[in-house]
Amino acid sequence: MAIWLNNDTRLLVQGITGKEGGFHAIGCKEYGTQVVAGVTPGKGGQDFEGIPVFDSVHDARAKTEANATMIFVPPPFAADAIMEAADAGIELIVAITEGIPVRDMIKVKAFMEDKDCRLIGPNCPGLITPGQAKIGIMPGHIHKPGRIGVISRSGTLTYEAVWQLSNLDLGQSTCVGIGGDPVNGTSFIDVLSAFAEDDDTDGVIVIGEIGGSAEEDAAAWVKENYDRPVVGFIAGRTAPPGRRMGHAGAIVSGGKGTAEAKMEAMRDAGIRVVESPAELGSTMAAALAG
Repeated sequence: MAIWLNNDTRLLVQGITGKEGGFHAIGCKEYGTQVVAGVTPGKGGQDFEGIPVFDSVHDARAKTEANATMIFVPPPFAADAIMEAADAGIELIVAITEGIPVRDMIKVKAFMEDKDCRLIGPNCPGLITPGQAKIGIMPGHIHKPGRIGVISRSGTLTYEAVWQLSNLDLGQSTCVGIGGDPVNGTSFIDVLSAFAEDDDTDGVIVIGEIGGSAEEDAAAWVKENYDRPVVGFIAGRTAPPGRRMGHAGAIVSGGKGTAEAKMEAMRDAGIRVVESPAELGSTMAAALAG
């Protein structure tokens, strides 16, 4: 089983005629995703590698019954692209774009409050249900169908965890990159809640980083609600206070958001915390073995 993404997902790509949007649209299609449309204003009626291009998300959805979108729109226009997709009724919105202004994302969050859709990202690698479909930039060949869920703020560390799991013959149910921006759409708790309802997910790897309180909140949720194995890692232990490291949200400010505090909260919740990302796969294997 899987969460949110499967063989039936019908994907459109906003920004498909751009270099990155086109490249990753083809990558998703080659993996097996149903890529049914692209959207680039002013280029409606054209064709991109056999994929019809429309001027708007409304037109694309009406003509193709797309229910998901992957956004590769430049930062100044990406918030409008997200809101256009939500307004068109797209159920799953995956914003890959990095560098969207925080003020724009606050506007997006308010706009989506009464919309029946899910935003993943921005500034994320996307999500993948191995063997079925992917929406994003992750290397599909390292994934293997199975029963371990992966949630991460870091794309690169997601790939590391997946590579270890696959080499240990531990396939993945769905892997979700939630992104590293301070304002995003889907939280650790959102994904954990979905995995909790999936009987075919036996355990979850949670990869966080410094900054914010999302990991502490997730740990508290796990302690009260989740009884399957959870393995955790926090990136950024050596980051100096006040200096952003990598993602826009990865900053320790006012004494909050430190790696130590997050790791302590995870351990208190019964999560198996590893000191190095190299231990993620083996620790999950040991947890499943009892």
